[in-house]
Formats: sequence, C-alpha cells, structure tokens
Amino acid sequence: MDKRDDEIWIAACAHRLQQHWRTVESSELAATARQIADDPELRAMAPSTAAARWLAPVEAPARGH
Repeated sequence: MDKRDDEIWIAACAHRLQQHWRTVESSELAATARQIADDPELRAMAPSTAAARWLAPVEAPARGH
C-alpha cells in the first residue's frame, strides 16, 4: 500500500470509530485508527470491518444486565 492508500484507510476507519464515539476529537480517532492499522490482521480488512472488529468488545451488550 502506498501512503495515500494508508491515509484513506485510516480516514475511513476513523469515520467508523466516530459513529461509536461522537464526542471524541477527530485527531484522537485518527490516532486510534493508526493503531488499528498497525495490526496486520485488522489492516487486511476493510476499514469499517476492522473498526467494527476492534470495537466489538465495547459495543457488545453486557450479559446478565
């Protein structure tokens, strides 16, 4: 992947993160998306899929509540 592709992937991932955390600064979302991109397994996925996988433990409903 070239730098532009990486930037687009990170922006798309950050956008998906924003859907969950609407009040978090965009720079923080981009930093988190960069961390997600550093994981080879997640980076191989589409950005929205990778973000959803990363968010899965946070978005999962609590059991027994």
